[in-house]
Amino acid sequence: MALSSPATQPVDLRVEPVDEVLDRVERCLQVSLLPDPVIRKRRTVGARTDRDTWIRVERRAHAQIPEQGWNGTECAARLEGVAQPEWHGCMVWRAGDGSAMWRADETELLPSPPVGTAVLSQAPKLPNEWWNALNATLDALASQPTRRIATPDTAAITQELVTASIRSVFPEDFDTTVERWVPAHADLNWANITAPVFSLFDWEDWGSAPLGLDSATLWASSLVIPALADRVWRERRRDFETRDGKLMTLFVCSRLLGPYAHPEDPRLRPAGRMAEEVIKQLQAG
Repeated sequence: MALSSPATQPVDLRVEPVDEVLDRVERCLQVSLLPDPVIRKRRTVGARTDRDTWIRVERRAHAQIPEQGWNGTECAARLEGVAQPEWHGCMVWRAGDGSAMWRADETELLPSPPVGTAVLSQAPKLPNEWWNALNATLDALASQPTRRIATPDTAAITQELVTASIRSVFPEDFDTTVERWVPAHADLNWANITAPVFSLFDWEDWGSAPLGLDSATLWASSLVIPALADRVWRERRRDFETRDGKLMTLFVCSRLLGPYAHPEDPRLRPAGRMAEEVIKQLQAG
């Protein structure tokens, strides 16, 4: 299906017509999509089905599809010890005008609602059992082999990207070389985690990444609520206290404090304070 926006312009599925796309998904997967709720985001559309499953439809321009493909949800289905919705199947096709690819993945429904938006403004009530489940999933994920490369924000994370991002904001003299790479979800924020039953979803960008990327990402999503950010740090202390965990803390801080930072973003001050402390630690060796 060709959308109305030219191939050279960003396509926003929140405003573009997607009826033909959803009709195609229904025909090919032999399912009916329920009209409420239909969740429309910039590059994805999600809906519940008449067989009590969830279908997530994503559009990606060819340039945003890495060499490894974009079958993250499918590949994540083989992970052991990771709390996630069960994957059932998918369909993939090329847009009629050749400008992009479409993919629809069908999974089981989430066991609980998402905790909130990507960046929280109110503290959630999370029992110790929930934090135990988070830790168990992240530890299990990091222990498993993969040839996939994590693609946070659809860009493959490499040593060059880590160094460039950190140096763009923090020019101080310290080594940015990553020592340990482990599997990571690569988009670990509060919009992709459920509660009170813990589950982690939206696996399209997972793959090998520097140790501590997930912990640092969740910490950054919590900075508006100091007590929550502190809890994330305590729970994932083993990551944050490693050299790679410190580099990932600077990596996520560089994205908050970079040239596109909003001057009124309440995360800026705590991110800046943490960055200063981490840099001192890295320089001290």
